[in-house]
Amino acid sequence: MDQSLSSGRGHVSVLSCFPPGVGKDVAVALVKPLRAGLGNPDTRSLLRTDSQVKWTMEVLCYGLTLPLDGDTVKHCVDVYTDWLMALASPRDSIPLPIIREPNLYVQKILRHLCSLFLPRSDQVSAVYLSLCQQVLCAVQSLARESAVMSRDTWETLLHFLLRINHVMLAPPTSAGSLSDQLSELSMAVLFEVWLLSCSRCFPSRSLWQTGRQMLSSWRHQPAMVEQWCRVVSALTSRLLLLTFGPSFPQFKVPDEDAALIPADMDDERVSHTWFRFLHLLSNPVDISRPTAPGSSPSSLEETSRGDSQLPNIFFRAMRGVSMLVDAFLGVAVADREPTEQLLSQAGITSRTNFRDRLPSLGVSVSKSPFRDRIPSYGLSRPRSGSAPPTPVNVLSLPTAPPSSTSSPPTHIKRLKAVNVSKATSKPPVVSSSQHPWRAPTCPPPFCPPLYSSPRPSPSPLRCNVDSLLHLFGSWLFDAALVSRDPGLPGDHCDVIGMSERWAAGQAEACGTICRILTCKKTAEDILPVYLSRFYLVLQQSLKVPEEACPPVLASILLNSTSLFCCDLRGVNVLLPTFISTLESVLLDRELLRFKGFVNQVDLRRGSILILLSLLPLPLHFPSVQSQMLLDRRLSGDHITAASFLSLKPRLISVLMGALQTETDTFNTQIILSAMLNLVQDSALLEAAGQIQQKTESQRRGAIPNKWSRGNVQSGSAGILWVQFVRLLTQRLSAQWRNDSALCLSVLEVLGGLAKVQVSVEENERRRALGLICSHIVFQCSRPPPLHSRDLHSIIVAAFYCLNVWLTQHPSMLHKQESLLEVLEIVELGISGSKSRQEQDVKCKEEKDFNPASLRVKDAAEATLSCVMQVSGAFPFLRILAVEGTQISCSPSSDSSVKKFRYFVVDGSVILAFLEQPQGPEPEPSLRVLIRGPSGCHTWTLQQHLQPREGRTHTQQKTLSPEPGAAAQEDAGIRCDITHQLLPESIDTVATVKADLSIPDLHETVSIEVQKQLECVRAALKRCRQVEAWPQVSKHPPVMTTNKLPPLATKFQTARLFLSHLGLLTPETLKDSGTGTVLPELVSLDSSLPGFTDELRRLDHLPSRNCDCAFVFYMRAGQKTAAEILNNVESSSSVTSHFLDFLLSLGWPVEAGHRQVLNTQRAEFPAVLGDSGGGVFNGEKFVLMYADALTEITFIIPSSTSSSSPQKSVRSKSLQGLFGLSPNSTPQPVSPSVDEMKSFPSVSSSVGSESKPLIIWVERFEDIDSFPLSDLLLEIKTETPTSVSNVQLIFIHPLKSGLYRLCFHGNLASKFNLIIPLVNGSVVSKRSLGFLVRETVINYSHRRRLESDSAPPPHVRRKQVISDIIARYRSRCSEPTFYSALFQDP
Repeated sequence: MDQSLSSGRGHVSVLSCFPPGVGKDVAVALVKPLRAGLGNPDTRSLLRTDSQVKWTMEVLCYGLTLPLDGDTVKHCVDVYTDWLMALASPRDSIPLPIIREPNLYVQKILRHLCSLFLPRSDQVSAVYLSLCQQVLCAVQSLARESAVMSRDTWETLLHFLLRINHVMLAPPTSAGSLSDQLSELSMAVLFEVWLLSCSRCFPSRSLWQTGRQMLSSWRHQPAMVEQWCRVVSALTSRLLLLTFGPSFPQFKVPDEDAALIPADMDDERVSHTWFRFLHLLSNPVDISRPTAPGSSPSSLEETSRGDSQLPNIFFRAMRGVSMLVDAFLGVAVADREPTEQLLSQAGITSRTNFRDRLPSLGVSVSKSPFRDRIPSYGLSRPRSGSAPPTPVNVLSLPTAPPSSTSSPPTHIKRLKAVNVSKATSKPPVVSSSQHPWRAPTCPPPFCPPLYSSPRPSPSPLRCNVDSLLHLFGSWLFDAALVSRDPGLPGDHCDVIGMSERWAAGQAEACGTICRILTCKKTAEDILPVYLSRFYLVLQQSLKVPEEACPPVLASILLNSTSLFCCDLRGVNVLLPTFISTLESVLLDRELLRFKGFVNQVDLRRGSILILLSLLPLPLHFPSVQSQMLLDRRLSGDHITAASFLSLKPRLISVLMGALQTETDTFNTQIILSAMLNLVQDSALLEAAGQIQQKTESQRRGAIPNKWSRGNVQSGSAGILWVQFVRLLTQRLSAQWRNDSALCLSVLEVLGGLAKVQVSVEENERRRALGLICSHIVFQCSRPPPLHSRDLHSIIVAAFYCLNVWLTQHPSMLHKQESLLEVLEIVELGISGSKSRQEQDVKCKEEKDFNPASLRVKDAAEATLSCVMQVSGAFPFLRILAVEGTQISCSPSSDSSVKKFRYFVVDGSVILAFLEQPQGPEPEPSLRVLIRGPSGCHTWTLQQHLQPREGRTHTQQKTLSPEPGAAAQEDAGIRCDITHQLLPESIDTVATVKADLSIPDLHETVSIEVQKQLECVRAALKRCRQVEAWPQVSKHPPVMTTNKLPPLATKFQTARLFLSHLGLLTPETLKDSGTGTVLPELVSLDSSLPGFTDELRRLDHLPSRNCDCAFVFYMRAGQKTAAEILNNVESSSSVTSHFLDFLLSLGWPVEAGHRQVLNTQRAEFPAVLGDSGGGVFNGEKFVLMYADALTEITFIIPSSTSSSSPQKSVRSKSLQGLFGLSPNSTPQPVSPSVDEMKSFPSVSSSVGSESKPLIIWVERFEDIDSFPLSDLLLEIKTETPTSVSNVQLIFIHPLKSGLYRLCFHGNLASKFNLIIPLVNGSVVSKRSLGFLVRETVINYSHRRRLESDSAPPPHVRRKQVISDIIARYRSRCSEPTFYSALFQDP
């Protein structure tokens, strides 16, 4: 570096050779007339020749060095700043020689003005500061306005700015000094003029080197780093637009920063200027080093190293680098207003940043001044939907003011150590050992608070990881290992001190490196040298977690949420280290060492997401050996190898401990999803291992071993199941019962656990069932002011969870206690109270009907229906029990309907009776079609004299008449026998008055009855005469043999059936007359027009929740809907893993049929053929999954289906399937045959608002370019669907064989987190299909809970039955009703 340039001394006036009084008198006498002529526009300059101007400039140069006690210095500055404008706007007050040769004289003026900035005793005065500002502003205006500046003038101007800045900024900064007050303005002018020079006259290489050397000696000045960040950010914003084009996310900077870059700077100069400005600061890590290798900082800089501002400056420099990294990754940056409160408390500004899925360290810029633009790093509070029941405090900032430069650094202080609490509720125990990072108090003032907010995914157009590391890798890796600098003197304690001192910058560097590596593209390769350095940084930064630097540890966790799911080669070597780190964070309830500078909720969330990606690894790689460091030191004697499977107990312990220490709702929901994933994966792996073990043992004839499939112990899934169910039910009945969002998630997880096939004791299931019932009782018993829609949604979800448990484990109802408990809960939901309250028992007739809400009542009725049907096997798919199928004719035709009798019982069940003999025996038989809210059922009844089991062959013969024998002689001979009702001696008994208390019959009857009695007596008299006629006439009677009457062939079985049920009584047929309460038994008139259509309408309403999901396959690089739809046409366009995934979703079902084909899983390839899944596009086949409570139709749209003539028909059906109507209440219509052939479950899905789309993506970065709108237009043609109502589930296969899940969709609801799959989940192939199905079911169930127009299936059926009754009720009299029972229909 030029010594004259580094010293800052410019031209020395000749007057300095004379005594001070002489020079002062000459300067005062000369400057006054010159200054007087500046303000008058009519005054011309007194100087005419070059010699006059040069002599005058010698005097002005000397005058600039005079004391500030007079106006001489001010006048000299005024004259020179006026003459500088000769290059921009010449005026009459400027001498003619300067106007003729402005570049030559401006260069001399600039050299003279350096004398003004020389150190002086009175430099802190306001007058002196104003003079310096005047000069800087004049130089700035000169550079902006001049168009005739030569290269020499530009070089002189830049040299001038470098000199004066070196004079001001090179010495140590002190409060009130010149550099403290002018550093920001002087650096801003320097960089702006330099940028103007790059546009008009690019600086020479030597000048760039000089500037780099000088700027390296000013790094202890905050303004220098801030202005450097400002300029580099503005250049980067311009560079990105030129390099990546307008489609790349814009790197937003304030307008005043963007204006620093000249608009006329050509593209090539922008790139050169950006690169040279980037390296003007040299290596920012040199700020933290006593002596930077390869550099020779001045003695002043070495003296300034004790300045307490250096750590903060180091952090701001690394923050600037972090901003540039985020810009190159394509992360959008939002402007933010400056936060004065944060400035006053933390010394730096806040900022909003963006991260994948989870908030972490990032970038933002706010408006000027630039000091307010340099943000601090940290996290934002969770979304409103994930807020816990009690308000979560936003990060508390350090209340202590920042220490002044004169106070000792706070990192010297040592605070008491606290042991990490391991999954217990006890407070941290104070240890006797001292460690700086186990402090319960807030961190040092130089450690800024951490904030975060959700960050969008990086742009698919971003540059490669290697390119970013080529640019910033050396700085970032050095900064990340700043505490491991081999040049540091001292022992481990000194290293700890360095960690404290530079923790903020080190944390920013570590977080930035993690962000770069986790933004790796799918098919991208990273140089091994970068991967090894990255893994070394993480190993060294995490070390022993209890001793690791908290800011660094927090920064790594916040920025590594996707570290284990982005296919980094060799990343699993970090598994033991991260498990130890997660233990130290998730098992610590208080996290005191992180308090004050990081939001504990977000720190836990980042740790939980990392844990979510680690859980599948032990089961997926059970035999892989991991190098575990026993004492976390790189020493070969302390390294031992262990399999990944041995780490599973530690992961389970962390998972359960995290659930017990977590207090945030959103974080707890993520843990719950991880629990279900782990149990299901373990159960499936265990079942597969047992099958494989059984097969091998049968082949070898050996005894089964208790270890199989990677030494997975049998029964481990059952143990996990019991532990998780106990923990969830206990928390649900205690801590979580007041949190509505958390209750819903717990109930969904319990429902999923009920479907997991594990071997556990029946008592465990009954215990879980009882606690679910207790939860319903608690929620229903809340005071009326606390009842709300959210509360009722929880109760409805609890009833649904109860239904899942009953249908999955019907044997629980074999126990009387369980059955009684369930029925009591049903009674509570329907009526609002139980009949049995402690010791009091109230009859149901005496109870008031007061349910919590109609929704709760409907849910309880569904549970009651489930209890009544749970003992039998549910139909796999809805098999319509229509009339035509019972009499071998067209289904539900008018002719078939007329052969049935139709009755309604209790206003909710339609009975259809077919009175035709069944079989060869003419016995009373009856077929009954029962249409009720719970579905359609068919019963066949036959009446016998004896039970089937007790009859013999001879007894089963028909009682037909046999040939009779000859008539007997004595047949008909009567014996005279007198029948007496009372003894003969009764007449001898004397009567008493009591005998007269009962009057004779003829005394009590009325006249009308007396007439009837006389008719009876006359009839008896005629009978006696007929009987006595043979004896009177003396003619013997003709004797004949009695014969059995002919067998009856018409039995009126409907009448018998109704009579046996007790429905044929006057009370059941009596109409109340109110019109609102129907009789218990009502007949329907099937002859009325439209009756058949109404029955068909009822038959097509589902009895279970019916949902639909669409599946797409997106190959790498595809962006159009046509390409995506064409993928599933051929199996060569999709992977075999995708076809296996389709097989795990459901079974093939022929379109238009209500029952599953005879196709088994083994025959799935036969249906698939050469298709890539497009055969299930809804034209011929779909994939269907069904259980007792739900049906899901999976449709794989293809290009054939989108262009077929049936597209319009299917699109109309899809409108109902997607709930496209503004009024989602289903309007039942009679579906056409074509519609039913298009989609078999369309009619059952009408009104559903759930729109989940499942997309298999080969390349993860293609998610942002998924053409959702175009695909929605392809699968429908009419009413458009709002994109915000569509839930997207992206499945990305990893090279490891695992699958990464990503969710996009409408998250406006406070119940938006749907489990078991969450954004960032990593699952195995075994459990992928199950978890996707459960997510679709839970998502659809949540949407129904939030919708006012989505009643349960049994309620919709009940409404249709009510419509049928009101329209087709037969209003006949009782005699007509009875007589119709004896007649054919």
